[in-house]
Amino acid sequence: MTGDTPDTPSRKLPFRRRRAAEERQGGSGPSGGASAPSAGDPAALPVPGGPQDGRGPSASLGTPADRPASDPYHPGALPSVLPQGGETALPDGAGGQRRPGRLALVRQGVRRGGEGAKAAVAHVADRIIENAPRVPVRDLATLRAQFPGLTPEQLADKLVAGASTATASVGAGIGAAAMLPVPPAMPAELAAEITGVAAIELKLIAELHEVYGLRPEGTLKERAMAYLAAWSEERGIDPNNPLTYKNAALSGGLKRELRQQIMKRMIRNLPNLMPFMIGAAVGAVMNRRDTRALAERVRKDLRTKQVPWNALPGLPPLEQPAHPLEGLQKPRELEG
Repeated sequence: MTGDTPDTPSRKLPFRRRRAAEERQGGSGPSGGASAPSAGDPAALPVPGGPQDGRGPSASLGTPADRPASDPYHPGALPSVLPQGGETALPDGAGGQRRPGRLALVRQGVRRGGEGAKAAVAHVADRIIENAPRVPVRDLATLRAQFPGLTPEQLADKLVAGASTATASVGAGIGAAAMLPVPPAMPAELAAEITGVAAIELKLIAELHEVYGLRPEGTLKERAMAYLAAWSEERGIDPNNPLTYKNAALSGGLKRELRQQIMKRMIRNLPNLMPFMIGAAVGAVMNRRDTRALAERVRKDLRTKQVPWNALPGLPPLEQPAHPLEGLQKPRELEG
């Protein structure tokens, strides 16, 4: 500062004056005779997109396709999202594979569950078809000897009461077994209940046909298939028109109807698996009600085609199975 005269101010003073003059003029460029900074001047402004810009390479004026592939902002380096399929497609060379989305996993689980349910229903249907010829059935002469002095309606009421009590016992037993819920055992418990109830109700339907004088013709197996068709469709058989039940037994219609009936029974018997002995009470009540409802529908059909006992021809005794199912030889209505 020494040696400076008023005519020669310091170096900083002209800079301040030029800055103040620019602010007064409202512009940002140099005022008066000030020259613009050259490219080599260290005080030059930073070039947009340059290293001094501070905005990174994204502020470049070039298009995204002009950027190098190594640039993390290059469009080829970003994964493409496909919202339609729920999957994310990785670029080539990324080392990954397509993974199914959440929706695809849910659909796959539902598909597997449906296949498992169909397989379970088919297994139960095969067991019922296998057990149908082994169900012991009492003919009309045996029933009249065991219950003397009863009319056809009274005898039918007696049979329905015994079958309802038996199916209620099966429901109570399955409900008691499910007192402590074990999820892996629940499908087996449902299958066992439906198989047992089906055998009791098949016996009831066959003996109701004997009481109303409408025994279907054919061998033991053919009659069993006819009674099975009546159980799956919840109706009576017309012996005067054998094609109504023989065709159903020979074609795939019987098995289709049987599967539908089993699926309906499975859904209806789900409350029987409630824990803490609640399922036992629910199973007993529901099975008793369902058996009575089935018997009422069958009896309604049989009454329209009933043959009086005095008009029946001499029928031969029914053929009994070689290996009858256990537990059906002594019906509960005979006790006492």
